[in-house]
Amino acid sequence: MRRPARVARPALVHRPALITLGLAAVFLTACTPLGIYHKPGTQVSTMNRALTNCEVAALGKVPVDRRIERDPVRIVPRQVCDSAGNCSVVYDRVGGEVRSYDNNVGLRQRVLNQCMADEGYRYVELPACSQAIKRAAPPGATTIMPQLATNSCAISNNDGTWQIVTPG
Repeated sequence: MRRPARVARPALVHRPALITLGLAAVFLTACTPLGIYHKPGTQVSTMNRALTNCEVAALGKVPVDRRIERDPVRIVPRQVCDSAGNCSVVYDRVGGEVRSYDNNVGLRQRVLNQCMADEGYRYVELPACSQAIKRAAPPGATTIMPQLATNSCAISNNDGTWQIVTPG
């Protein structure tokens, strides 16, 4: 009698692991560079409004093109033996993962960047400020974009805002 093929299943992720992954993401976010569209003297709210308008325009010009890929499925034989030395072959099904992606994401990003450049903004990545600079800076959030210098850095706040600091 043939045994049915065994299907490999992904391991379950337990809630404590998810919490740990979430905390790790928060700490990593605090250390990553801040990527923003920047125009000195402009209010952050004005930049956010321009960004939303450009995102909507880019989506209208370059709509989502959802594609689906599937990895090939392979059947892999595996020998299983019991404590008495009786062995049999079982077949594991490996692969077959399905994922989707937006084929237009790169072009839409270029259209967004072009729209923001037409509005006078330049995309910049500011490094995260060191712990010493964070401790020395008064708490706050940037509301008007300052002039940037080579030593400018960013502090990410817990509420999603950020502060641009240029140590002097």
